[in-house]
Amino acid sequence: MEKKEEKQESREASNTSSKKSSVVITIPSYQEVLQSSQAKSTPPNLFVPSQTFSQAFSFIKSSEFYSPPPPPPPPPPPTHASNPSQSSLSSRNAILVSHRQKGNPLLKYIRNVRWTFADVVCDYLLGQSSCALYLSLRYHLLHPDYLYYRIRELQKNFKLRVVLCHVDVEDVMKPLLEVTKTALLHDCTLVCGWSLEECGRYLETIKVYENKPADIIQGQMDTDYLSRLTHALTTVRHVNKTDVVTLGTTFGSLSNIMGASMEDLARCPGIGERKVKRLFDTFHEPFKRVESSWQAIPETSGQNKPATSEASAQSNAEPSSLNEDEHKDADDVSKRRKKESELTVKSALSAAFVKYADRVGRKNSTSEGEEKGKSSAVMDS
Repeated sequence: MEKKEEKQESREASNTSSKKSSVVITIPSYQEVLQSSQAKSTPPNLFVPSQTFSQAFSFIKSSEFYSPPPPPPPPPPPTHASNPSQSSLSSRNAILVSHRQKGNPLLKYIRNVRWTFADVVCDYLLGQSSCALYLSLRYHLLHPDYLYYRIRELQKNFKLRVVLCHVDVEDVMKPLLEVTKTALLHDCTLVCGWSLEECGRYLETIKVYENKPADIIQGQMDTDYLSRLTHALTTVRHVNKTDVVTLGTTFGSLSNIMGASMEDLARCPGIGERKVKRLFDTFHEPFKRVESSWQAIPETSGQNKPATSEASAQSNAEPSSLNEDEHKDADDVSKRRKKESELTVKSALSAAFVKYADRVGRKNSTSEGEEKGKSSAVMDS
């Protein structure tokens, strides 16, 4: 029995030694470890459909209830705004309005010029070097510092800076004085409008005359004598260019026309009583109407005082006599006014010419006296 146990133990020892010698530990590589981790991170998809959605429901197209969808609309034709050069030209010819002016009822009255919203600092960009800020006096009373901060945002980027002020309050003295002072101190042009339509008209006019010279606004007049005479005489009401030619050929010069009497003017053909009166009054009315200050004449101390009976008689006088005295006083005042207002254009010009002639004569006399004195001194020497 002992021999059998020893044999079994020797067999087991030989088996364990053989097992130990046959076991080999293998170390996986980096790629194998990476592949195994990726395979574990993406679990296998257990649902693999046999067909797609369109394949599964393709039988619906062959049924009688199916109708094909309408074709897509054609693409819109390219507009002019797609061209960048044309869009830039359109923006130049339009007023650029700031987004902060959305909801302003003034935009409804900008009708003769195109306008569009844009990201600009000012309220209305009217050109490359001109802009406008809109302000209502009612808003200025609520926010007195608003205009100052808006002008400060503009800095010196614009040559013409217009403050368009909408006068929408009754008492305008104090707020308009503040707005005027702020505009003058910051080199801004103040334009006041009493309605939204008027304010819109100002914006349109500034935009239209953006690239035009000042000669278009100024009046042009020829340098010849007839054109200047026509410009002067047509300022009189009811006098036209034909009348100017008639007067010029009849009298020869403006001074003769001014010195002509009403009878001489009436002899000219085509000039009626109304034109004659207009011309004569224009040339002979004074520059300034002087009103006579009528004062009551004080009583002298040498005069005797009226008696009580005379005073009672004057107090009981009839009102008709008082009215007659008032009429007489009014007639006297009117006569005095007529005498005092005799200074006419003609007399004023003649007086000025006389003074000028006196000065010239004095200068000539003094120069002649000096020459005589010099000659006498030379003879004595």
